[in-house]
Amino acid sequence: MTTAPFLGPDVRNLGAAYIDPSARLFGQVEIAPEASIWCNVVMRAESQHVTIGPRTNIQDFVMIHVGAGTPTVVGANCSITHHVTLHGCEIGDDCLIGIGATIMDGCVIGAGSIVAGGAFLKEGTVVPPHSIVMGAPGAVTRTRDNSLANRMNAFLYWRNAQAYAAGDYRLWSRDSFRAEMAAERKRLMAAVS
Repeated sequence: MTTAPFLGPDVRNLGAAYIDPSARLFGQVEIAPEASIWCNVVMRAESQHVTIGPRTNIQDFVMIHVGAGTPTVVGANCSITHHVTLHGCEIGDDCLIGIGATIMDGCVIGAGSIVAGGAFLKEGTVVPPHSIVMGAPGAVTRTRDNSLANRMNAFLYWRNAQAYAAGDYRLWSRDSFRAEMAAERKRLMAAVS
């Protein structure tokens, strides 16, 4: 038996987004087309709003809440990986937030960045585009444009979400999918050249 995810009355799923049945979304939440919301995600937006961009994946056990005066906005082609906490912050396009990271109120993460697993970004931290952030408190350790790799990760989750919606839980194991990944990587590389 398949159950529907819990979506409060203010949640707007703007199109073909995948929302796992175990996800719990409350308040003013907007999910863009081709986004995916995975197992046991909780989003709460009682006073501000949460916006999730297209082809962004919010992975298992992520908690997203708003700040007292700040919404949580996640751009396009992002991967918010397992056990991340986002609290009243802004994540630019093409970012990857590593497992177990916490990003607090008023933080802004520039496009094409990676926040390493376990990092803690204190309130008001501003990260320039194309940064790699590590530590607690989080700090920029180097600069590199991670957009291509981050878009590839978003592509993997977008395709996996399509498969899950059809009841197929083994897409990534197939040789045909590896060929599809190679073609997508080639397409993305040509687009940035």
